[in-house]
Amino acid sequence: MFPEDFIRSLPGILTEEETGRLIEALWEEAPAAVRFNPYKLSAPPEGRQVPWCRYGFYTGERPAFTLDPLHHAGVYYVQEPSSMFVEHIVRELFPEPEGLRILDLCAAPGGKTTLLSTLAGLEGLVVANETVSHRASVLAENVRRWGLGNVAVTANDPAHFSAVRDLFDIVLVDAPCSGEGMFRKNPEARRQWSLPNVEMCAVRQRKIVADAWSSLKPGGVLIYSTCTFNRTENEENAVWTAGNFDCSPVEVDCPPEWGITTVRTPAGQGEEITTYRFYPHRTEGEGFCVTVLRKSPGKARTSVKPLKKSPIREVHGKEKRGLSGWVTQPGFMRFGAVGDDMYGYYAAAFDDIVRLSGGLNVIYAGVAMGRIMKERLRPEHSLALFHDLNTSDIPACEVDLETALDYLRRKDIPADGFAEGYNLVTYGGHGLGWVKKIGARVNNLLPKELRIMNL
Repeated sequence: MFPEDFIRSLPGILTEEETGRLIEALWEEAPAAVRFNPYKLSAPPEGRQVPWCRYGFYTGERPAFTLDPLHHAGVYYVQEPSSMFVEHIVRELFPEPEGLRILDLCAAPGGKTTLLSTLAGLEGLVVANETVSHRASVLAENVRRWGLGNVAVTANDPAHFSAVRDLFDIVLVDAPCSGEGMFRKNPEARRQWSLPNVEMCAVRQRKIVADAWSSLKPGGVLIYSTCTFNRTENEENAVWTAGNFDCSPVEVDCPPEWGITTVRTPAGQGEEITTYRFYPHRTEGEGFCVTVLRKSPGKARTSVKPLKKSPIREVHGKEKRGLSGWVTQPGFMRFGAVGDDMYGYYAAAFDDIVRLSGGLNVIYAGVAMGRIMKERLRPEHSLALFHDLNTSDIPACEVDLETALDYLRRKDIPADGFAEGYNLVTYGGHGLGWVKKIGARVNNLLPKELRIMNL
C-alpha cells in the first residue's frame, strides 16, 4: 500500500480522476530501456526510441542484462527513460555540446553521468560527484565501463565545490529526494516516505544547490531534478533558488505527444518558473520532475582553491612513448602518473583535471592504463573498455557467448586462439578485459569484484 499522507497530497497536484490513474500506474511494472554508447556502437539497437533521447530505446520485457556481455563491455547502459530527458535539455540549450564543462553533483550510479559524457564529447569534461563511498565506487566502475575517458569522479561533500568558481557550463543537481516517483520500482521508498521526510529532503536540496552555485559559470545552466511528485521538493525549491540567486527561468520545447506535463509557477517580478513533470500514467517512464535556471551573465573568474598539490605527474619521453602506442589517437591525449599507476587524459581537459585534483578528492579520471613493469605496460582492466584502444598491435581473441560468460564469471577459459602474453578478450568485437597466456595456461585477469555470479 501507499502512504495515506502521500495519497491525500496528490489532489493538490492532479485532479481526482488523474490521481486514481496515477495510483493504478504505480502498481504496474516499470518500462525497461537502454541507452546505447555511440562511441562503441555505430547503429542503434532494436526497439522503440525514447522520444526525448536519440540514444535511448525501450526494450519491452526486461532482459537479463547481467548475462549479456555487451552490457559489461559498455556498449549500452540500462537507464530509466524519464531521466534521459536531460539529453533533450542539453541539446536544446547547447546545440553543439561538445567541449562543455559539466558538474553532475549527485551522480551515482552513473546514468546521467554517462549520458552527459557522451554529449560533452572528447573535448569536454564531466565531473561526477558522489558523497557516499560505496556509491562512489559503483559510479567509478560505470564510468570505466562506459569507456570515454572524459569523466573525473569525485567523492566530496557538495560544500567543497564552493571552492570551484565559475568553471561549469552546466551543473546538474539530481537531488536526493523522498522518492515518490520510484514507488513502483522500490518498495523501500514507500516504507520510508513521510511528510517530515519530504520537508527534510527539501532543506537538504536547497543546501546542495547553494553549495554548487559558485561553481556555475555566469550564463551557465542549473538543471535541478528529483524523482518525486510533491511541490515542496520541486516548484517551491525552484522558486526559492530564483529568489536567492541571480538567475532566470529557462523553458525547453516539449511536443505534446511526449505526454510531459508542464507546470508554471509564479516566481515574482512577473516571471514564471516552468517545471517538467513525468507522470507514469502519462509518460512511458518513472516519476521525474525537472527545472532549468540560467545564471545571469557576468565576468567569469575561473579558479579552484587548492587544498594540496595535485597527485598527477605528467609523463614524457620513454614513458609517454610507451603509453602512446596503446591508443589510436595519442596526439589528442596527455599522459600522467598517480603514484605507479598510469593514466591517459584527453588534452582539452587535462589542465582542469590537474587543478581539480589539487582541490577535490578525485578517485578516478581519464582512463586507467596500468603499470609499467620492466619497461612494459601491464594493462589495467579499464584500458580494455576504452573506446579508443589501439587493437591493431594488441593480440585479441573473439570468443563465443558461453566463453564470454565464463570469462565474466572469472572461470578458466580455453587457451585456443590466444597468443603468448597479454591478450584482449572480445565479444561482438568489443573488449571485455584481459587474459595472460603463459604456455598452455590462460590466466583470467578480470578484477575479482567485477565477476558475475553463477546465474
